[in-house]
Amino acid sequence: MENNPEAYGPHITIDAYGCDPSRLSDLDTIYTFFDRLPDIIEMEKITKPHVFKHKESSDPDWGITGVVIIATSHISLHTYPRKGVCFADVFSCRNFDAEKAKDFFGEMFKPKKMDVHEVKRGIHFNDLREEW
Repeated sequence: MENNPEAYGPHITIDAYGCDPSRLSDLDTIYTFFDRLPDIIEMEKITKPHVFKHKESSDPDWGITGVVIIATSHISLHTYPRKGVCFADVFSCRNFDAEKAKDFFGEMFKPKKMDVHEVKRGIHFNDLREEW
């Protein structure tokens, strides 16, 4: 994302459709996503990835949820393997290369369609005064 000294930092969201269900349902694949992405976008991991199966695989809405905390915020992901859908967030108080994040996401989950939104968070962060 473009450097914006007035903002706290960039936040990208990815809504992905038509993903490879076998990747969305594999704990090791999701762990690898969280383990590698911070390095790719030059962020520092301050925790190991935390990845959890949600509901039983017989449930139509079952999936995997995970997060990795980075020194400047977080990366999260929620998958729905039966629907081939997942949702990701990358938020940081430092700028990062959103294209690298999107490219790596695409490599990992093979979506047929991705809706990506980029938001500048905390646009008044540097205006804060003690009375606020």
